[in-house]
Amino acid sequence: MLRIVSLNLNGIRSAAGKGVFDWLAASGADIVCLQELKAQLPDLSAQMLAPDGYRGWFHCAEKKGYSGVGIYSRHVPARVSEGIGNAEFDAEGRYLRIDFDAPQKKLSVISLYLPSGSSSPERQEAKFRFMKLFFPILKSLREEGREIVLCGDWNIAHQEIDLKNWKGNLKNSGFLPEERAWLTQVFDEVGWVDVYRRLHPETTGEAYTWWSNRGQARAKNVGWRIDYQIATSDIAAMACVASVYKDRFFSDHAPLIVDYNWAL
Repeated sequence: MLRIVSLNLNGIRSAAGKGVFDWLAASGADIVCLQELKAQLPDLSAQMLAPDGYRGWFHCAEKKGYSGVGIYSRHVPARVSEGIGNAEFDAEGRYLRIDFDAPQKKLSVISLYLPSGSSSPERQEAKFRFMKLFFPILKSLREEGREIVLCGDWNIAHQEIDLKNWKGNLKNSGFLPEERAWLTQVFDEVGWVDVYRRLHPETTGEAYTWWSNRGQARAKNVGWRIDYQIATSDIAAMACVASVYKDRFFSDHAPLIVDYNWAL
């Protein structure tokens, strides 16, 4: 069994203060994909760099207190690579990949933080630029012949069942028609599988992974499903359990946990 977790921390130092590392130690996770570190390597404590039982790899943003992704793993990968080969977005620390090369079981796990467009029209345009750049990368990943699990905060709710107030968000970043159509292409044209939706095709409120800090959104469960594990077809078919952990809160996102019948 392989347990993979995706979690946007909204600041690794903030999440540490809320007990995320205590939770991690008891989570049974083999691989943990992190987004929004909001820190540089010198900011990270020994525990943050390598929690007990794990090794850590990071792609930090150049701008202090901004973005950044990381991966913790109990298994040492054959390779680690960062960035998508684009200066604008690689400076923001949005993509980190680890590769395992066991015979007949070549697996890659990626932590992704897709830009948010909610803060300004300029950031929405940046989000669209990233989506345009990333689409052919998604195609090329599928053509590698490896099994891949791409975890992260995609900042897009795909369908009406993926957020509470869908009618009120039709013109808002994260639920724009262009964004949703792009995700549909990722699934239907390129062939990636939305692992949670494969196991829970009709689940609504239990699927939410993010809540605004405004208006008691979390208490009222006015949430969005914007964190995904998106996988190639064979390993997606081996996913047996998928859940969103909500017993404790470490950020404005919740951990997305998926178990795969897969051994490294």
